[in-house]
Amino acid sequence: MVLIWTQFGVKNKNVNVKCKVRVMHRGDSSGSSSSAEGIKSEPEPPCLAIKPTGKDFYKVLGVSPDSNEDEIKKAYRKMALKFHPDKNSDVDAEDKFKEIAEAYEILTDPKKRSIYDQFGEEGLKSGMSLAGQGNVFRNNFPSDPHATFSSFFHGSDHFDIFGSDADGEDDLFNPFRRFPFSHVGGGEGGLRRGQRRLQGDAVVHDLPVTLEEVMHGCTKHVKVTRSRLNPDGRSVRSEDKVLNVVVKKGWKAGTKITFPREGDETPDSTPADLTFVLRDQEHEQYRRDGANIVYTAKITLKEALCGCTVNVPTLDSRLMPLPCSDVIKPGAVRRLRGEGLPHPKSPAQRGDLVVEFQVLFPDRIPPQSREIIKHSLAQC
Repeated sequence: MVLIWTQFGVKNKNVNVKCKVRVMHRGDSSGSSSSAEGIKSEPEPPCLAIKPTGKDFYKVLGVSPDSNEDEIKKAYRKMALKFHPDKNSDVDAEDKFKEIAEAYEILTDPKKRSIYDQFGEEGLKSGMSLAGQGNVFRNNFPSDPHATFSSFFHGSDHFDIFGSDADGEDDLFNPFRRFPFSHVGGGEGGLRRGQRRLQGDAVVHDLPVTLEEVMHGCTKHVKVTRSRLNPDGRSVRSEDKVLNVVVKKGWKAGTKITFPREGDETPDSTPADLTFVLRDQEHEQYRRDGANIVYTAKITLKEALCGCTVNVPTLDSRLMPLPCSDVIKPGAVRRLRGEGLPHPKSPAQRGDLVVEFQVLFPDRIPPQSREIIKHSLAQC
């Protein structure tokens, strides 16, 4: 009789699977290469190693494998702001942003992260389940030592394959809506095998900001109320959470800031994304025109004709003197260079403070003054 002893090991993080096979003859209890009876054992076959290729999601976010969820979220926000297509004009910015979002999606989900840590990206693509791993290794070891995890585990009862979103829509802020993960229900309220919860529609809120906040940048603490799934998998509860929304210098109205999976959750859908859209608050002195701000200076007819100096207020509470020696016509414009808002892509550079003049005409002119004006303006 020939006994075969097989040993497998799984090294975390490196996803390195090793096997060792030794052949022992009857009576060879030590498993040594020779015995007193001269019986020779078979030479040990070399260990087999399977190292599935794939992305290093920790490296993508610039964190270590021991990082906690808060550290991962902080790194994601930093990287997402840097490579967001609305803020970064590089050709590969969108692909980089999707890769960052993919890493965040995996590393903030305990189950997916556990699978990734043990089996790498190939394990995720194969729909790796944490259940029954020991039996899988013993019963399904591939005859081809170079087989990948994807081909090795395909079709096993322990794994489901990803599906695609029904409408195929490419969501810039959450690219994984195209690649929802399969879920296997384990309880009365869970989904049946093969079913999956699609992500719900993004929840959108307006975020009003003042020109002063756009000028200097700010962090707004926003309290949101959202629904979350209870452990029974069927009912939902309402909970409050405070989100720190970072507004960078010069961001224009309409800029979107998205928090993945911070929106509502239902029994049929995973947590939706939560998106804030910047909206300019009305200002009592200025109106915004891109990176420029426009100020209306009201002057009298006398000042318009004879010249004057207008003290123009700035956003940082200074008064800038603007001398006007020439005749100022209604609707005339002057500029104070570099006194506007920061440019969103180059915050060190600023737009202009544009001064528009409004000439105030008198309701009536006394008869004696009218004659003087006529005489004075006769040559004009």
